[in-house]
Amino acid sequence: MQSVYESHFTREMGCTADELRAWLPGASRQATIRCLDTGAHLEWPGGSLRMHWQALPPRRVALICLPRLSVTFDFGSVTEDERSRFMRHFDLYTQRGGG
Repeated sequence: MQSVYESHFTREMGCTADELRAWLPGASRQATIRCLDTGAHLEWPGGSLRMHWQALPPRRVALICLPRLSVTFDFGSVTEDERSRFMRHFDLYTQRGGG
């Protein structure tokens, strides 16, 4: 897990857009969410976040086919402490597997 999160960054996630949309309420601690076709706008008392996602070609390993999503996070003027608090919870909530 990262310790510092910039106000704007992009990462690859191993999920589909539908899976990410389903995770958002819990991953955002019940922020107000407005979903769009290729993104979402989240608002909570400590700030707001605009997310934009784009499906990538699946990753194939032998017979396994894993979905991939490029996700851009734009926190605008949210403080570093608030970004870290939000992302720590988001990352733990959306983490798959164990390891």
